[in-house]
Amino acid sequence: MLYHLLYPYHTEISVLNVVQYITFRTAAASLSALAISLAMGPWLIRKLREFQIGQVIRQEGPSSHKPKAGTPTMGGLLILAAAIVPTLLWARWTNPYVWIAVVTTTLFGGIGFLDDYLKIVRRDHHGLRPRYKMACQIAVATLVGIVLLVLAQTGGYNTRLIFPFFKSLIPDLGFFYLPFVVFVLVAWSNAVNLTDGLDGLAISTFAIAATVFTALAYVTGHRVLADYLLLVRFPQSAEITIFCGALVGASLGFLWYNAYPAEIFMGDVGSLALGAALGTVAVLIKQELLLVVVGGVFVLEALSVVIQVGYFKVSGGRRVFKMAPLHHHFELIGWSEPKVITRFVIVAIVFGLFSLTTLKLR
Repeated sequence: MLYHLLYPYHTEISVLNVVQYITFRTAAASLSALAISLAMGPWLIRKLREFQIGQVIRQEGPSSHKPKAGTPTMGGLLILAAAIVPTLLWARWTNPYVWIAVVTTTLFGGIGFLDDYLKIVRRDHHGLRPRYKMACQIAVATLVGIVLLVLAQTGGYNTRLIFPFFKSLIPDLGFFYLPFVVFVLVAWSNAVNLTDGLDGLAISTFAIAATVFTALAYVTGHRVLADYLLLVRFPQSAEITIFCGALVGASLGFLWYNAYPAEIFMGDVGSLALGAALGTVAVLIKQELLLVVVGGVFVLEALSVVIQVGYFKVSGGRRVFKMAPLHHHFELIGWSEPKVITRFVIVAIVFGLFSLTTLKLR
């Protein structure tokens, strides 16, 4: 919005010329998101306590988590507000990619909100029934896939896949890109959801992934850099940099209150939305496969659940891990919660740095 309000006057007020630059608006969106998070955090925590909207702890979870019962939850509302408002303030409203990212993130957040609401009303950690929850996620992801196929028909997008390390391997999926998009969005929204089990773990690892995608979105939309790095360039994807920057700022602001010991939890309204945001950005900038590396921690967490459940069924009740997701396994072998979080963050940084090197290793 501010771009459309301020930039027309750049010929009269020369300083407004900076509004046209993606880098300036990304920094502004990030700082705006951080400011909103820090300013609204205490108010939201107070309101959630007044309405007795507290976390319901799994009975089968680690005993060390029992004291966390009643901690204000649904803090994802703060993340969504802090990320979406600055995005709409600083991005170009005429860009369809921005609206795809914002609407998708909001809709997945809505699914998470319903799930959290039911948990609170029922005073049980089971919220929306899994099949209904999955059906809603698939429906939203399918809508996104259809929109992208329509854009592809008009030349505003393409359905090719870029394989890291292989500059000439760029297959076109055509109509099969639709189920692929559905898989990416649903898988990643749930992967981040599974990672959200320790104070500050999901939001800190997400912030790292969002920072990496801020850089990737920028180079994808930059003519010179995209050509140099042999990327599929979409000029319109440059505006996604602003969305990613806002996600980083919102994440850091929320981490201020979510760091151990947490004053507020994000809930499914936050984790489902953030996972969908990662998946959507990866799809829009054509880095769907690199997402596996960027979000390596989320992949490990999700795989630990798949392995645990699968092995439990085929072995007749035996387990690979003491508990899944993976972060609970390390808690139960004796690592303190801060140690688990810190080491996972270190691993997330390594994954993020490695993913950036793949841009040159083609």
